[in-house]
Amino acid sequence: MRRDVFQAIADPNRRAIINLLSQQELNLNAVADNFKISRPAVSKHIKILAECGLVTIKQEGRERYCHAELSKLREVAEWTNRYKEFWNDKLDALGAFLEDEK
Repeated sequence: MRRDVFQAIADPNRRAIINLLSQQELNLNAVADNFKISRPAVSKHIKILAECGLVTIKQEGRERYCHAELSKLREVAEWTNRYKEFWNDKLDALGAFLEDEK
């Protein structure tokens, strides 16, 4: 199943994993050591992140190392910026209207 970036970042644990992996590449056990959830739960979150392209996993011997792919978050930034501009314009217009009413 191909997952959506927005679905992946909706979960606070996945956002925390992305943040952790943005600082350094870690194996699955090292990632799990940073969370109060089970290792299988961390593995499931990493699988979801990998399915949407936010994390890549590379096998080195028996270890699987995870690396954040932050460029994929550009899609999210572009989408939110579009709405940020829209709401800034609306709020600026509301502010101007309220000033005129005084």
